[in-house]
Amino acid sequence: MLDAQTIAQIADEIAEAERTHTQIPRLTSRFEGMTVEDAYAVQNEWRRRQIAAGRRQVGRKIGLTSKVMQQATGITEPDYGVIFSDMVFENGAVIEHARFSGVRIEVELAFALKEPLAGPNVTVFDVMRATEYVIPALEILDSRVEMDGRSIVDTISDNAAMGAMVTGGNPTDPHDVDLRWVSALLYRNETIEDSGVAAAVLNHPAMGVVWLANKLAEHGDSLEAGEIILAGSFTKPMWVEPGDTVLADYGQMGTIACRFN
Repeated sequence: MLDAQTIAQIADEIAEAERTHTQIPRLTSRFEGMTVEDAYAVQNEWRRRQIAAGRRQVGRKIGLTSKVMQQATGITEPDYGVIFSDMVFENGAVIEHARFSGVRIEVELAFALKEPLAGPNVTVFDVMRATEYVIPALEILDSRVEMDGRSIVDTISDNAAMGAMVTGGNPTDPHDVDLRWVSALLYRNETIEDSGVAAAVLNHPAMGVVWLANKLAEHGDSLEAGEIILAGSFTKPMWVEPGDTVLADYGQMGTIACRFN
């Protein structure tokens, strides 16, 4: 395990990289033997400092829950990060591309919780009962740690590559639709780039929230009522450049769009 001073040092490096929109050298190339638990300790220290500086936590993200994402990254287990209020954009937003590094888009569903969820024995039925609505969402990936050769340790330390999210479409009661069969078409500049079905997320997108609630329990944490949870991507990451317009069509659940300037 890394000592507290080293964990604080890394958290400061990541915070500075976020502030300056730059990337730091890969952590696993500099801290031999750094573990997943070390990475979550770094993330938690970074989160604690961000909250102390005035940022407001509004949710969590889950990453690497689908085979397509695991294959795209070479990482074989899920991870999680935190969502702050200044990371949330509304449908149709114009977003500054230079705010992020390594900008990519993923297609997801977001679960808005009306009840808390505390592991370690949360089930899919608990998640469905605790969810007020599910809504289409785009996740914007950001990389404060260099991407070449990065491992899950680097990604977790980097707040699981969470940059921002855009919500839109039609909020839907999770009991009114078979969430496994929610699908989306992903367009960039009016050209279709990808498509996917939500069952790619652990066979049911609510299973991503199950995994998160139970994983948080291992770290003495839980999900709170009012939080919004990004359940994991069911398309591979799509690179975007300044000037690109992105649209995801979720059929009956509506559309969601944003533009990067």
